[in-house]
Amino acid sequence: MDTWTAVLVLVAAGGVAGAINAVVGSGTLITFSTLLAVGVPPVAANGTNTTGLFPGSFASTYAYRRELRDRLTALRFPVIATTIGAALGALLVVALPEEVFASIVPWLIATATVMVALQPLRARLRATRQGASAPAPATQPRRLWPWTGAVGVYGGYFGAAQGIALMAILTWIYDARVQYSNAAKNLLASVANVVAAVVFAFSGYVVWPAAMVLMVSSTAGGYLGGRWARRLPEVVLRGMVVAVGVVATAVLVLE
Repeated sequence: MDTWTAVLVLVAAGGVAGAINAVVGSGTLITFSTLLAVGVPPVAANGTNTTGLFPGSFASTYAYRRELRDRLTALRFPVIATTIGAALGALLVVALPEEVFASIVPWLIATATVMVALQPLRARLRATRQGASAPAPATQPRRLWPWTGAVGVYGGYFGAAQGIALMAILTWIYDARVQYSNAAKNLLASVANVVAAVVFAFSGYVVWPAAMVLMVSSTAGGYLGGRWARRLPEVVLRGMVVAVGVVATAVLVLE
């Protein structure tokens, strides 16, 4: 593949991945596979992928700023836990073979997908017990940080479908309303990506020309995807999360 073709392919992949990450998560799978296809070695592709996508995550977070405006205090400990977890996960990339963690990734994604799919049933059961019809906002934010720290480790190590894992946790613990959880998901994924990117950059696992292309295209895709996602009905957004989770699990199992 010649240089200009590779650039165009990366531009397209970065834009699509940024939009998918804003709406659901798992856009990492697209860009990671594209980097491998243009000749970047696996570990360097992982570092380049994370570095190239973090601006897109922040762009999608900005698109959801209205849903986050009054929630940043509740999210401060989850953000700190995500920061620590992502740093540990990125350091594991340097220290461990990729196969050690990759072998359990499909099952983690499958579990998270089932949790997202079952969350409406859980919300209805809780509402029946409490005699309420509307989902409770910010249900138990103090229980959130250990889980976001664990997902941060995964996000720092590989990151594919970390958005699905975050959505599973956030809709169960943080807020049953999918749009508010999606806003928090974008923020936490942004933090995980930027922390991991710093570790990868200092470790020499970033191919900077490819990362720069992904930075520009994922930023545009992330902002536009975030704006679009805010307009989706909750049932549609949840359905997209589940659909992408099923596909991501199948792809990783069959690899």
